[in-house]
Amino acid sequence: METRGSINPPASGRTPSDALTTFFSMGKRPTRIELLELDIDVRLADLWCEASDVSEWNLEVVAAFMRAAYGKGYCDALTEDAPGSLCRDHGYRIPFRSPTLAPEQH
Repeated sequence: METRGSINPPASGRTPSDALTTFFSMGKRPTRIELLELDIDVRLADLWCEASDVSEWNLEVVAAFMRAAYGKGYCDALTEDAPGSLCRDHGYRIPFRSPTLAPEQH
């Protein structure tokens, strides 16, 4: 597999403790996006910890973390106590889900 060279760490190398720093540095009324970012950073704390251990970032490492974050979000969405709560809690519209057909019985 060809390596395309090193690149900078994602999100400026933020770590879980940066999420707390972000929270405490927010103004008196954080924006919806700041609160959403904080909520997502907390949900991805285990990945942020792993990211801090990476000494050399390259396209393959970034791709692996992107896949892991996507998979984590997918699993979180499937296991939410109240489906759509992340969107609802942050004032976003819950995306419409088209009805699925029952599998055919043979």
